[in-house]
Amino acid sequence: MMEMNRRNLLKGSVAMGAAGLVASKAAVAAVPAKWDETVDIVVIGSGFAGLAAAIEAKKAGSNVIVLEKMPTAGGNSIINGGILTATGCPQQKMHHIKDSVELLEHDILKAGNYMNDPKKVHEIASHALSNYEWCVNELGVEFLPDAIGQEGGHSVPRYVTTKNGSGSGIVLKELEMVKKLGVPIRLRTYVDHIVRSQENEGPVLGVVVHEGYRFPKAGSGKQKAIRARKGVILCYGGFSADVKFRTFQDPKLNATLDTTNQPGATSELWRETSAIGCLQVQNDWIQCGPWGNPKEKGMGIGWEYNQTAAAEYGLWVNQKGKRFVNELANRKVRADAIMVQQQMGNKCYAICNEPNMKPLEKQRPGHLQRMLDMKIIAKYNTLDEAAKSVGIDPATLQATVKQMDQAVAQYKDKTEPEWGTYINHDRQPLEQGPWYIGELQPKVHHCMGGLVTDEKGRVRDVRTDKVIPHLWAAGESTGMVHGAVRLGSVAILDCLVNGRIVGEDAGKSAA
Repeated sequence: MMEMNRRNLLKGSVAMGAAGLVASKAAVAAVPAKWDETVDIVVIGSGFAGLAAAIEAKKAGSNVIVLEKMPTAGGNSIINGGILTATGCPQQKMHHIKDSVELLEHDILKAGNYMNDPKKVHEIASHALSNYEWCVNELGVEFLPDAIGQEGGHSVPRYVTTKNGSGSGIVLKELEMVKKLGVPIRLRTYVDHIVRSQENEGPVLGVVVHEGYRFPKAGSGKQKAIRARKGVILCYGGFSADVKFRTFQDPKLNATLDTTNQPGATSELWRETSAIGCLQVQNDWIQCGPWGNPKEKGMGIGWEYNQTAAAEYGLWVNQKGKRFVNELANRKVRADAIMVQQQMGNKCYAICNEPNMKPLEKQRPGHLQRMLDMKIIAKYNTLDEAAKSVGIDPATLQATVKQMDQAVAQYKDKTEPEWGTYINHDRQPLEQGPWYIGELQPKVHHCMGGLVTDEKGRVRDVRTDKVIPHLWAAGESTGMVHGAVRLGSVAILDCLVNGRIVGEDAGKSAA
């Protein structure tokens, strides 16, 4: 089926040490002598972006298939925390929160160190409300009707939470829609190669895959060539679970760090797109989630306490009982601050009290007790007991709490200038117990860099800067949306907005 000439083989060879998740032969593919199947559009990846793209491409009248290498659909999206930036949503209005598209844009650009493409930032920010409405009205996603939250780096609370507290609350609705539209999702289908014509200088023609792939067995399954008459949409996500590849990009992110990602978040298609001449940028800007808990593997649920309770309504302190970072700074600032403390021999902890746990209980019903039962966090009758349990000086912690309470009393619905923290009007003093404490541990979380695309999501060629015909991309596989740092709760917004854009453009394109 496959005809590989020696010139292409030598030209395209690339080492694929992706944590054992590699193709049997990592080489650029020649055009197959015969295609085994022909469709209009091939979507690679079944997360937020890939499913949104498939929905819009199908609605535009194209014959679409979705390829997923893992045995289940959803990728990282289905285990995502389920929080979505939704500026202008009813929940903000209910809580009398003043926000705007311009403020959201400012926050994204500022956190990104202005390394973002302003046009891409404007695109997602200006669609924050319409995207929320699309989720609710077209997909039937259920969000908590009266809860609004604030992730680090945002000027005001602006994220909504799915009712089930997970990205699955959106993904499952997307899956229902693609099924309704008749779009097949082919699981255990590993993409070996993306095929370009004219020795990787022409349009994308299709893909070569292994069907029946058994993760993580390289080369398993049966090879097949699929022609994509209109094109290929790349929504393959990031590589945070690929220790070797992420360490190439940033040597600090070695095997000592856990990841929040599912095991299939690896680098093979990052390598493959490089091999076929796709322009990529900022691949070494890899975000660690600062709110991870070392007492559980992966994303877990401990982050919900560390972020939704302690970061928004409590304190983050070091082993000495002193506040070491703005709890609502962007993720890089906070993760770096924790790592610096750890290098100095200090562990870091998230502190909160009972009156300030209500937002967590509202957003994640029953999860607080689960965390206590799993001993991810601990509960104490007095603040002194909490401090002594982890070796913090009680007097220093008491002084830190007193300072925070003074700020809470003076600056509700404002930013406390000295500490730089937004004080939500729902926030209560930390003086009344019981108190809760959880440890903080950064975990490798999100890739900010990736493929360079134009305003319609068409991928650019590294040699010419021009778009590669019949090739689109969206979501975490792309760069220049988030710049240096991605704000929490903006990932879903990015994936859904840009997934829909590329799906519609590809679906309406000529074969």
